[in-house]
Amino acid sequence: MDETLANYLRNSLPDNKTWVTELEQAAEMDNVPIMDPISMNFVMQMIRLIKPDQILEIGTAIGYSALRMLEAYPAAQIVTIERDENRYHKANNNIRRLDKQGHITTLFGDAIEQLQQMQSRAFDLILIDAAKGKYQRFFEHAAPLLVNGGTVLSDNVLFKGYVADDGKQHPRYQKIAKKIRTYNDWLTNHPDFATTIVPIGDGIAMSIKDEGKEFPSND
Repeated sequence: MDETLANYLRNSLPDNKTWVTELEQAAEMDNVPIMDPISMNFVMQMIRLIKPDQILEIGTAIGYSALRMLEAYPAAQIVTIERDENRYHKANNNIRRLDKQGHITTLFGDAIEQLQQMQSRAFDLILIDAAKGKYQRFFEHAAPLLVNGGTVLSDNVLFKGYVADDGKQHPRYQKIAKKIRTYNDWLTNHPDFATTIVPIGDGIAMSIKDEGKEFPSND
């Protein structure tokens, strides 16, 4: 996003509660990637509109996004997956500190393995915000868990502008951008989902599952 526009949108955001600011500062201090505030605000607005009772998040980090989603819709039940043990424990501490463990369940381990064990679950909304090179695999394993008409949100799908501009030079970023570009092409042409990419924050893909489709299990 253009920096002038990004700064304007950041300045237009509502004031944070104290715990939100504390989590954002802790993430910055520990160099933990969390959702951009502009993107997070957009996701929260989507949740207020959709009112998803059951939410699945792939990529807990320190619990920031899960807690913000619950802030947007306090009736939700959220399952969130994290593979980094240190971040998993920090997320649990943050969730307990805010007394939200009755609404947020954290799972430790590889996301694909955890998703394969959830075949009896059904979610209204899924947020993918983890290893960028695995987005398509995450999506393929999560799709069978989504209710018809449900929504998948994929964060960072424009990745610092490198996805749209393959002339920008950065060896590591270009490699990641290439994988995301492949994912975006696959996702926007998926026959069973209607997808739009919203150029806000670092880019969010919003995919709505066709209500007439049933998905096979990815065992």
